[in-house]
Amino acid sequence: MKPFKTLDNMGDIAGKAVLVREDLNVPMKDGAVTDDTRLRAAVPTINELSDRGAKVLILAHFGRPKGERNLAYSLEPVAGPLSNVLGRPVRFVPDCVNEAAEAAVAEMKPGEIALLENTRFHSGEEVNRERLVEGMAKLADFYVNDAFSAAHRAHASTEGLAHKLPAFAGRSMEAELDALQKALGSPEHPVAAVVGGAKVSTKLDVLKHLVAKVDHLIIGGGMANTFLAARGVDVGKSLCEHDLKDTAEAILEAAEKANCTVHLPYDVVVSKVFAPNPPTRTVNVHEVAADEIILDVGPAAVEALADVLKTCCTLVWNGPMGAFETPPFDTATVVLAKTAAALTKEGTLVSVAGGGDTVAALNHAGVAGDFTFVSTAGGAFLEWMEGKELPGVKALTK
Repeated sequence: MKPFKTLDNMGDIAGKAVLVREDLNVPMKDGAVTDDTRLRAAVPTINELSDRGAKVLILAHFGRPKGERNLAYSLEPVAGPLSNVLGRPVRFVPDCVNEAAEAAVAEMKPGEIALLENTRFHSGEEVNRERLVEGMAKLADFYVNDAFSAAHRAHASTEGLAHKLPAFAGRSMEAELDALQKALGSPEHPVAAVVGGAKVSTKLDVLKHLVAKVDHLIIGGGMANTFLAARGVDVGKSLCEHDLKDTAEAILEAAEKANCTVHLPYDVVVSKVFAPNPPTRTVNVHEVAADEIILDVGPAAVEALADVLKTCCTLVWNGPMGAFETPPFDTATVVLAKTAAALTKEGTLVSVAGGGDTVAALNHAGVAGDFTFVSTAGGAFLEWMEGKELPGVKALTK
């Protein structure tokens, strides 16, 4: 039994109006959508509601218009590309409340789809103002939240509406929550977490939360240097937050108390310059010269990490192992990602990954499609990894 209602629990919705919160905050260039991943994620929910005869009213934000009507942030250019991926017409409505929206809904026939204008054109959206919530709620009979990536915000369209209308999780939200439950809610042990990225400071809460939850914590990226420095390793000219060495040491101590094994690189790939394909050498972490920069985890450590994954049942991954955008410092990330993907395909590992850099790294490795689940949510995925309650999800489970 799921702790939230889904589209399966909606009953007969023929002729009813349904407000659907989607994440349509897509990258645009010269008025054209450059990546339609988020549009495609919205298809199952929108088309199912339409097929069931509902009048589908799509709510979304775009950019940061700061509560003012700024047409540079209009959702109108998204209506065409959305219609293309849905394979059915989408009409655009120039507001998400008031007379324009009410008149548009009144004209709609069962099964029709309308995209309402940017919710953030109203100053009440980001402060969850009651008046805006009531104005939007007046348009519909039901509310569906399908935007996990905005679930960490308690906004009018992501949280407020769930208290005014019967509220349900859309298919994309449902898939995300199911995957996250498998990964950290009630996972099969042993559990490994890969946490990478440049700075410890951005992932402190994640690391503190994970040591109590996982059996193996694999630390890579620039942040590993801070942990190595805390252990007395001279990391040369590498990126390192020396002021956080005590914090890193405290995390290592907490891990030891929780029986969580922390894996830090013991061999690394170094160079004197950070540029594509420079002269490099692979050394033990204690052999990094004063003028060298650590840019990737070394092959011996990666092989050992692959062996760790082979003993695990569950993997949560956030952040690359090295400076993956710059060859050859993508090697560790690619090799470990391919190992995780192969174990997932064999059926021995449940693998969940998330965060912008992570998705890019897995796409670069060509294995994003082989993981059990890849979350495109940035902030919401991180807050979930920190163990925080997400307002948009909590409102669905009331």
